[in-house]
Amino acid sequence: MVTAIVLLKVKRDSVNSIADTLADMAGISEVYSVAGKYDLAVIIRVKTNDDLALIVTESLLKIEGIIDSETMMAFKVHSKHDLESMFSLGQ
Repeated sequence: MVTAIVLLKVKRDSVNSIADTLADMAGISEVYSVAGKYDLAVIIRVKTNDDLALIVTESLLKIEGIIDSETMMAFKVHSKHDLESMFSLGQ
Protein backbone atom coordinates (compact mmCIF):
# COMPACT_ATOMS: atom_id res chain seq x y z
CA MET A 1 0.00 0.00 0.00
CA VAL A 2 1.31 3.43 -0.99
CA THR A 3 0.23 6.40 1.10
CA ALA A 4 0.83 10.01 0.10
CA ILE A 5 -0.14 13.34 1.58
CA VAL A 6 -0.79 16.05 -1.00
CA LEU A 7 -0.95 19.64 0.22
CA LEU A 8 -2.87 22.02 -2.02
CA LYS A 9 -3.17 25.76 -2.42
CA VAL A 10 -6.46 26.57 -4.10
CA LYS A 11 -8.40 29.65 -5.16
CA ARG A 12 -10.04 31.14 -2.09
CA ASP A 13 -13.60 30.75 -3.33
CA SER A 14 -13.03 27.16 -4.48
CA VAL A 15 -11.96 25.38 -1.27
CA ASN A 16 -15.25 23.62 -0.57
CA SER A 17 -16.06 22.65 -4.15
CA ILE A 18 -12.56 21.31 -4.78
CA ALA A 19 -12.63 19.40 -1.47
CA ASP A 20 -15.95 17.80 -2.44
CA THR A 21 -14.62 16.86 -5.89
CA LEU A 22 -11.50 15.31 -4.38
CA ALA A 23 -13.44 13.38 -1.73
CA ASP A 24 -15.36 11.58 -4.50
CA MET A 25 -12.22 10.46 -6.38
CA ALA A 26 -11.04 6.84 -6.27
CA GLY A 27 -7.85 6.42 -4.23
CA ILE A 28 -8.42 9.50 -2.11
CA SER A 29 -9.28 8.40 1.40
CA GLU A 30 -9.50 11.75 3.20
CA VAL A 31 -9.60 15.45 2.41
CA TYR A 32 -9.04 18.04 5.14
CA SER A 33 -9.40 21.81 4.96
CA VAL A 34 -6.45 23.19 6.92
CA ALA A 35 -5.05 26.46 8.22
CA GLY A 36 -1.61 27.67 7.25
CA LYS A 37 0.40 27.78 4.04
CA TYR A 38 -1.94 25.32 2.28
CA ASP A 39 -5.73 25.13 2.03
CA LEU A 40 -6.32 21.39 1.69
CA ALA A 41 -4.53 18.23 2.82
CA VAL A 42 -5.38 15.17 0.75
CA ILE A 43 -4.58 11.61 1.86
CA ILE A 44 -4.15 9.16 -1.00
CA ARG A 45 -3.94 5.40 -0.43
CA VAL A 46 -3.32 3.20 -3.48
CA LYS A 47 -1.65 -0.10 -4.36
CA THR A 48 1.30 1.13 -6.43
CA ASN A 49 3.43 4.19 -7.16
CA ASP A 50 2.06 4.10 -10.71
CA ASP A 51 -1.49 4.39 -9.31
CA LEU A 52 -0.36 7.38 -7.23
CA ALA A 53 1.28 9.07 -10.21
CA LEU A 54 -1.87 8.57 -12.27
CA ILE A 55 -4.14 10.10 -9.62
CA VAL A 56 -1.87 13.09 -8.98
CA THR A 57 -0.91 13.96 -12.55
CA GLU A 58 -3.95 12.86 -14.54
CA SER A 59 -6.78 13.69 -12.14
CA LEU A 60 -5.97 15.78 -9.09
CA LEU A 61 -3.75 18.44 -10.64
CA LYS A 62 -6.12 18.95 -13.57
CA ILE A 63 -8.87 20.26 -11.29
CA GLU A 64 -9.50 23.93 -12.04
CA GLY A 65 -8.76 26.20 -9.09
CA ILE A 66 -5.70 24.35 -7.78
CA ILE A 67 -2.84 26.83 -7.66
CA ASP A 68 0.04 24.81 -6.18
CA SER A 69 0.75 21.41 -4.67
CA GLU A 70 3.31 19.53 -2.63
CA THR A 71 3.25 15.74 -2.53
CA MET A 72 4.83 13.82 0.34
CA MET A 73 5.28 10.04 0.34
CA ALA A 74 4.72 8.22 3.62
CA PHE A 75 7.42 5.67 4.51
CA LYS A 76 6.06 4.09 7.67
CA VAL A 77 3.01 4.33 9.94
CA HIS A 78 3.93 5.04 13.55
CA SER A 79 0.43 5.47 14.96
CA LYS A 80 -1.21 2.55 16.73
CA HIS A 81 -4.63 4.16 16.58
CA ASP A 82 -7.46 3.16 14.32
CA LEU A 83 -7.85 6.56 12.67
CA GLU A 84 -11.17 5.73 11.08
CA SER A 85 -12.78 4.96 14.43
CA MET A 86 -11.14 8.03 16.02
CA PHE A 87 -12.79 10.36 13.50
CA SER A 88 -16.08 8.49 13.30
CA LEU A 89 -19.10 10.34 14.61
CA GLY A 90 -20.93 7.12 15.30
CA GLN A 91 -23.23 7.41 12.32
